[in-house]
Amino acid sequence: MPTLQPWFRSQAARAFIALRYVPALAILNTVWEIAQLSLYTLWEEGSLPSIAYAVLHCTLGDVAIGTLALVFALIATRAGSVPSWSLRKVGLITVIAAVGYTVFSEWMNTVARAGWEYSALMPLLRFGELEIGLSPLLQWVVIPPLALWLAKVAPCARNAPSPRA
Repeated sequence: MPTLQPWFRSQAARAFIALRYVPALAILNTVWEIAQLSLYTLWEEGSLPSIAYAVLHCTLGDVAIGTLALVFALIATRAGSVPSWSLRKVGLITVIAAVGYTVFSEWMNTVARAGWEYSALMPLLRFGELEIGLSPLLQWVVIPPLALWLAKVAPCARNAPSPRA
């Protein structure tokens, strides 16, 4: 009986993540970060360079979060080669991991450290005494599955395998 090669030993899996998923994740998160700027006080109070820096900084953080959440999902599902991945299962676990981290991060940065503030335009969800912006939560519900789907259907120069739906 052949043994499945784990995803991290597969050059095709690493290429899929690095050359397809991460670029899709970066583009989608850049668009999202720009689109949600008015939901933070930085939009009204910040200079153009500070806003540009925030978009770049947040996008890089988003790429790290999204990539680590995917890695967690691949470990949790004991994923093998790319064609064996269940995009639904991997996507769902990626979303759960990213949303979980985001709840902590939003609390840390809006309450504990007060590193940023929501504007009056940000819709809020209440979890007990904690209020979390809806936009950052939706970001992690929408973007990872979309990035995985785009990575799967994106044309590529080589015949890199794609995961199954």
